[in-house]
Amino acid sequence: MGESSQGVTVVALLADPDAPTEVAQRMAKDLPDRLANAFDGQREFSVEVVSEPFTAGTEDLSTLTRRIVDRAGEENWDVVVALTDLPLHAGRRKLAADLSHEHGLALLSLPSLGGLRFHRRARRAVERAVLSLLDGRPADAPEPRRPRPLRRLAGRFAGVHSGPVDDEETADLRYVVSGPGGYLRVLGGMVRANRPWRLIPGLSKALAAALASGVIATVNSTVWSLAIALDTTRLVIATIGSIALMIGWLIVDAHLWDRATGDSPQARTRAALYNASTVVTLSIGVLVCYVGLLIINLLWVLFIVNGEVFASMTKSPLRAAEYWTLAWFVASVATVGGALGSGLESDEAIRAAAYSKREQERRRMLEDEDEDEGD
Repeated sequence: MGESSQGVTVVALLADPDAPTEVAQRMAKDLPDRLANAFDGQREFSVEVVSEPFTAGTEDLSTLTRRIVDRAGEENWDVVVALTDLPLHAGRRKLAADLSHEHGLALLSLPSLGGLRFHRRARRAVERAVLSLLDGRPADAPEPRRPRPLRRLAGRFAGVHSGPVDDEETADLRYVVSGPGGYLRVLGGMVRANRPWRLIPGLSKALAAALASGVIATVNSTVWSLAIALDTTRLVIATIGSIALMIGWLIVDAHLWDRATGDSPQARTRAALYNASTVVTLSIGVLVCYVGLLIINLLWVLFIVNGEVFASMTKSPLRAAEYWTLAWFVASVATVGGALGSGLESDEAIRAAAYSKREQERRRMLEDEDEDEGD
């Protein structure tokens, strides 16, 4: 592997559509300069971003690396780094990165980077992968200041360490994630890939039902009496119960629960990881919706509820505590109404709101396999 005929080292970022492509486009802006600085400016780089669904229909590492090698053979690339937001596995371990110095390629599973400081970690991982691949350069090529920089990946990212590679595999260097810390890191990365904030605009009908329920409950005198009769503990229980009901309804109604594709421990562990990411994603999204409903209901209560009417109905003065308690209780009632309203959403709409594009395709593939087996 050497430089292109123009004297410029061409680095391709082969990214799955949606989030991985956005990550690649963002880091491509300053990656050439960062790579050139690693060689003290003695080497020039060009970065190309290619958005293609190279993981479509498979999570098998051998199949994916063959696809990357074949795709790289069609272009004049010196190095190719493939990015996916699917949590890949190498046996019982969760894959962080696979590298093949012979073919000048790297495969990076973005969820292994975790959910915090994601773009910075992704940029560093890609940069170190490229420099590691270029360490297999011709003898007359400039040397980077930091040889084998990807070795620092294990030390910097908790739970990431080198893993075994079989002789028949294309990769010659592998990093995997293990242990409780690594599991939580991958889970956080999966939740980030799902982008739970998209749940809010994605459930428009459910939110409309929740807002309508809140408006009606706010002017109901029975709700007033119930709200002021509840202590903080019961209000917290009502909050947790309404949020749990919303999450449970979405999972059941849209068939979001992942079933193990086999009886092996690896299959069960993988299904548990996907289900945990679903629950956490929905929990964050529904919690944000709940806070939004609480704020809207508080403003509505302040505007519409008359103190004299409230006092005549409940035998209690309308003070700041009563305003807050009523808005809090109504938010829980509205959330239950939103859970019922989510039944008006199509399964595809809910999945599009809750999952990344790759995860949606993976689940559709599993459904198609189940239908074929049923036939």
